Formats: sequence, structure tokens, C-alpha cells
Amino acid sequence: MLNGVSVASQIGQRLEVSLSVAGLALLIGVTVGTALGVLAATRQGTWVDRAVTAFCTVISTLPPFVVGIVLIVVFCVLLPVFPSAGYVSPTEDVSAWLTLITLPAIALSLDAVADIARQLRTGMVAAQRENYVVGALVRGLSPRRVLWVHVLPAGAGPALSVLGIRVPMLIGSAVVTESIFGMAGFGRFAADGAVRGDVPVVQGTLVVAIVLVLAFNLLVNAALTRLRPAAQRGT
Repeated sequence: MLNGVSVASQIGQRLEVSLSVAGLALLIGVTVGTALGVLAATRQGTWVDRAVTAFCTVISTLPPFVVGIVLIVVFCVLLPVFPSAGYVSPTEDVSAWLTLITLPAIALSLDAVADIARQLRTGMVAAQRENYVVGALVRGLSPRRVLWVHVLPAGAGPALSVLGIRVPMLIGSAVVTESIFGMAGFGRFAADGAVRGDVPVVQGTLVVAIVLVLAFNLLVNAALTRLRPAAQRGT
């Protein structure tokens, strides 16, 4: 019990905050990272490829808390577009909920964007050299069809594998990010419990974190299994 409320109830309340931010961060990471990776792979060796690589290298070196502070200064102080702190449940106000989680999600997503883009580019460049891809082009299939039907599924494996390590990293980074944006999330709850020496809180948050990581890795492995036959059929 914590302040008369069970640890399970506390975790449930805080988990909504962290899953909202982490979920949007993953969505941004997958969407932007995929777009950049495909762009770099299809423009291999050009200035576009080099620009994407340089951009990913830069953003991968930026700690989330530094990005968070910069985002607050730019979009909350200089250009007051977003609120700087707080959280509203989507059941109360979807618009306010989305507005409040956007900046922390962007701060957490940059590593995922960089990793997915680089891994996807590498995988797609390797897939373009496969015999079944060359054969598909020789048989007269359009380059666009070959790209989306053959090259992208075959080259997405490394990028999907990266997602498997993103969840624990997001949970770890969320501690500082939630503090910066004034959110009472799961990561901050776990950190506060550890500082207080609250064993039930630490045990509960640890179990939930492990379950989340295992569940997400199962989803990633299932997706990888679905992609492998596509490449094997082409060979």
C-alpha cells in the first residue's frame, strides 16, 4: 500500500502515462526511421544518402533530457505552441492528451529514428544485391513493386530487431524525461520507489517492466518470422 492505495493501482495509473509517451515515441521512430531508411537506400551513394546518414549520426548522440529541455525552450517558451508539463488522460480530452505527450515522445524517439533508419538502409542495400531481386527486375517487374514487395520485407529484419531493444531503453530514458515534463509516469514512479527503499513498489514495477519487454520481443519475433518466408521464396 502507498498512501492508502495499492501498488497495483498506482502502477496502473502511472503505466498509462508511460505507455502513451513510449507508444507515440515508437510510432514516430518507426514512421520517420522507415522513411529515412528507404530514402537513403534508394538514393545510395548520393548526397541524399550522406545527408540522411549524417542526420542520424547527429541525433543519435543527443541525450533525451537535452532534447527535452531544448524542445521546452523552443516550443513552450519562445514559441508557446505546446504546454511544458502535465498529463491528461485520453478518456478526458484526446486533444489535450496528444498535445501533452508530443514533446516528450519526440525527445524519446530520436534514438529509435536513427537506429531504424541506419539498420533499414543497411538491410535494404544488402537485399538489393540478392539474386531474386535482380531476377525480379529482369523479368520486367516495376522497380517500385520490387522495392515494396521484395526489397523492403527482406531488408527490414535488422530494423525490426532494433525495436526489440527499444522498449527497455525507452523505459529507462522515461525516468528523466517524465521529470523534465512534469509527468507522474511509470519510470518516475519506479525511481521514486527505489529512492525510498519501497520494496513492493520496486518489485511491482520490475515485474511489469519485464512483462512489457518480453511481450514486445514476442511481437517482434513474430513479425520477423512473417518476413523470412518472403525472402526465402525469392531465393
